[in-house]
Amino acid sequence: MSKIPLTVVGAETLRQELHRLKTVERPAVINAIAEARAQGDLSENAEYEAAKEKQSFVEGRIVELEFKLGSALIIDPKTLNAGGRCVFGATVVLEDVTNGDVVTYQIVGDDEADIKHRKISISSPIARALIGKTEGDIAEVQAPGGIREYEVVEVQYI
Repeated sequence: MSKIPLTVVGAETLRQELHRLKTVERPAVINAIAEARAQGDLSENAEYEAAKEKQSFVEGRIVELEFKLGSALIIDPKTLNAGGRCVFGATVVLEDVTNGDVVTYQIVGDDEADIKHRKISISSPIARALIGKTEGDIAEVQAPGGIREYEVVEVQYI
């Protein structure tokens, strides 16, 4: 079984979602099914069908989260000692070689990636191009518009 990399924050977010699904969503769906059953004929009961569909989604997500957390390799970026290299969990400051724009990204697991919060997936093209690079290195990223070059300005483990 392969390990799924997660940061400490990402693992905690998944644990909170799992707890919410088990303690709030699952009981609510069970109640909705019971109420729909009380209405009688189930063959044409839209509320019953909707509740059963939601139950299927909730139970599937619970199984998925339990699997991911059970096979997680939790990495705390603060404890990394990667010698200034870009690795999973690192926060990287980049400068676009073409236009000088500066961006900061943290390399995280697939489940915690969120571009709005500057978190990019380890499997994204930019993260794959950055892995192993150090300050001053140039990373070439295959983008839809062609190859883009970024200089690694700083690597932080925060």
